[in-house]
Amino acid sequence: MKNLPSLEATPRMVLYAATAADLMTPNPVSIAADATVKEATAFFADKGFSAAPVIDEAGRPVGVLSQSDIVVHDREKVDYVSARPEYYDRGDLSRRSAKAFPSGFQEVDVDRTRVRDIMTPVVFAVAPETPAHKVIEDMLAQRVHRLFAVGGDGVLVGIISMVDVLRHLRPEQPHVDSRGAAAPGTGARSLGYEPW
Repeated sequence: MKNLPSLEATPRMVLYAATAADLMTPNPVSIAADATVKEATAFFADKGFSAAPVIDEAGRPVGVLSQSDIVVHDREKVDYVSARPEYYDRGDLSRRSAKAFPSGFQEVDVDRTRVRDIMTPVVFAVAPETPAHKVIEDMLAQRVHRLFAVGGDGVLVGIISMVDVLRHLRPEQPHVDSRGAAAPGTGARSLGYEPW
């Protein structure tokens, strides 16, 4: 079994970000509320995303769509088999050319459900100038993995995920004074919040 480093030997982690704008990924990819679930599924598969903000026509966030929302929709969706129309059974169809009904002809039930109908219609948002420590406090208090950064006009300008927060953590660098001595517990570049 490996020996874990002692807490004294492990440097403290410091958040190197001052505001939500420092943390956020700007201009996030989003899904239109009017898109179909089929389009959203293709979008997630093509992009490799597990969730995305849902926006209205003006670019304002109105909810979040996740892969889980799609799975729940598919599980709860009831597919009814439509009765075969009587004209399929009439003898005159057998005399029609193969061009009229190519082999393998199937009736397809297209799901016309819109993203707005299955999304989670809750928006947790912060302004870009929100202090970074407040962003983290909001994420923890609301128990969410992402927050939207929304401009003064309500338009989505960025998204902050837990990965974005982790990306801004760095080991604390001791501050060296003019004599070359390190001052304990001070970070020369610390701009943000140290919640631990």
